[in-house]
Amino acid sequence: MIKTLIIEDEKTALDNLLHLIQLTKEPISVIGTLETVEDSVSWLTNNPPPDLIFMDIHLKDGISFSIFERVKISVPIIFITAFDNFMVKAFEHTGIEYLLKPINDQELLKAITKYKNLKNHFLNNHENLLEYLSEKDPARKSRIVVKKGIEFQSILLDEVAYFFTEQKITFLITSDGKKFLVDKNLKELEEELDPKKFYRANRKYIVNINYIKSYKAYDKIKILVELNVPVSEDIIVSQESAIDFRKWISAL
Repeated sequence: MIKTLIIEDEKTALDNLLHLIQLTKEPISVIGTLETVEDSVSWLTNNPPPDLIFMDIHLKDGISFSIFERVKISVPIIFITAFDNFMVKAFEHTGIEYLLKPINDQELLKAITKYKNLKNHFLNNHENLLEYLSEKDPARKSRIVVKKGIEFQSILLDEVAYFFTEQKITFLITSDGKKFLVDKNLKELEEELDPKKFYRANRKYIVNINYIKSYKAYDKIKILVELNVPVSEDIIVSQESAIDFRKWISAL
């Protein structure tokens, strides 16, 4: 049984969600429904965590993201809202899906299936799933939200081979060569990424150490870095950064 908490302040939306949950015929037990930030903080502070949370973003007394500032939540969350401008922020917390109102039974079932697949991926160990969703160090994310067309996706940073800029736009390339748009510049990324895994090779590239195939001297005092995924141009580490790069790559 999936113990589920619902945080939703609109009665019509709540009733619709409860009805849709029944239609899915999934083993879901709704253990509580809350309408405000204050009630949510109190409930989450004084009760064992549920398995899953459905959360609206606009509540009676504020934005639900303020809940995260007052209580630690490591539970998977399916955000349900009438607004799409909070999508990126939702995935910065423990959001696994973002549904726009009005939702239907198929969308809800897809979101629940995503939760179950994540749980199965972690060998049915719910603790591992919670650890995956939690950010032990908020400055070092384990995932990043990217854009592909009109869709937003959450990608594991371990699957990112490198970041690069092109005409002042930032992109990332995954281990399988897929390209995604990133809504941050390299400086911002550099401050958030794990410095043990990612290195700012030059003004255009940040590389993941796990995808460096080799490196060698270039023009005597620079370094040419070769990745095991396609790159459109040579990645050159400058003379000034060459010593630092060698120290970084030899540290592990």
